[in-house]
Amino acid sequence: MRGCRYSHGVTKDRRRPGALEGAVMTALWAAGAPMTAAQVQERVGGDLAYNTLQTILIRLHEKGMLQRRRAGRGHEYWPVEDAATTAAARMRAVLADGSDRHAVLRQFAAGLDASDAAILWDLLADSDQPA
Repeated sequence: MRGCRYSHGVTKDRRRPGALEGAVMTALWAAGAPMTAAQVQERVGGDLAYNTLQTILIRLHEKGMLQRRRAGRGHEYWPVEDAATTAAARMRAVLADGSDRHAVLRQFAAGLDASDAAILWDLLADSDQPA
C-alpha cells in the first residue's frame, strides 16, 4: 500500500533520514570532478525536485562536507574528503560517542565477510609493525 502511514506518522515510501544526502555524496564521489546542481540531479535520478537538491547541496556545504565555487549563475560542488575518509570518520565518531565500544566493534566484526575480515586482520598486523 503506497503512502500508508505507520503509527509514528512516517509513510512507507519516505526515505530514511540522510538517504538523500548519502545519494548526493555518492554521486559527487563517483564523478571525481566538481558538479553543478543540475548534474547531480541527473546522476541521482528519481523524482528529486531541483529545489530539494539545491537545499541538500547547501546543507552539505554548511556542514563542511562540500566545497563550492561559482559556475555561471550557480555553483559547482565537490566533496571535501573522499568516501573512505568520510566513512572512517563516521566509524570513529560512533566509537567516541560513549557507547559500549567493545559491543560496537564486536557487532561490526561479526558482520564482516571473510575477505573483509582478512583485510582488517592484515591492516591491524601492519599497524603493529614499527615504522
